Amino acid sequence: MSYLTSIGSYAIMIKEVFKKPVKWRIMKSLILKEIDELMYGSLGIVIFISFFIGAVVTIQTAINLTNPIIPKNLIGFTARQSIILEFSPTFVSIIMAGKVGSYITSSIGTMRVTEQIDALEVMGVNALNYLVFPKIVAMLFYPFVIAISMFVGIVGGWIAGVFGGFLTNAEFSEGLQIDFKPFQVVYAFIKTLVFAWILATVPSFHGFYMKGGALEVGKASTTSFVWTSVLIVVMNYLLTQLLLN
Repeated sequence: MSYLTSIGSYAIMIKEVFKKPVKWRIMKSLILKEIDELMYGSLGIVIFISFFIGAVVTIQTAINLTNPIIPKNLIGFTARQSIILEFSPTFVSIIMAGKVGSYITSSIGTMRVTEQIDALEVMGVNALNYLVFPKIVAMLFYPFVIAISMFVGIVGGWIAGVFGGFLTNAEFSEGLQIDFKPFQVVYAFIKTLVFAWILATVPSFHGFYMKGGALEVGKASTTSFVWTSVLIVVMNYLLTQLLLN
């Protein structure tokens, strides 16, 4: 499948997702199920990784800032900037591309292989709306996951820095407040919403349009992860240029 064909198929898929919606009574239960699977089910790994990455960023910064002229509150400042601007919105999204993206692709791909999607279409159900729309709505809650990641990452940095003896609680707290610009948080959440759209739709595309048997489901999941990660990285660059330049 060529790139132009893939883009065209993706655009058609997005258009069809919002056509002929399933009854709200059914859709509501589907959305709640996807929120549980995609968001609540991912909190554990997000919290675990965020805590230790925040700690590592703080320790590495503290070890490298050995010049006595440089104030130690810069350790807290660096941890805050790294976590809010890049780690939580971008790198957590790449991790989610592996967890959430692979789950979406494999679940939809399995339905394609077992002809469940064909059965939905025979019954007159808009399969794309039934399968993809609940995932898009569920991913609208993704900024809440990233907000938790930011908080836990900073807490991890505080624990590593203060209890590790690298700086005092007052110095870390002061560093968190240095030159704080609220738009940086807005920028992070704008990126998060764009990444949420990518995480919901790109894996769905690879799962819905896959061909073959059970072996191809695994291949589609791998391809989905690669393309989702690439798009996240590219959009991260473009959004940074547009919003922070």
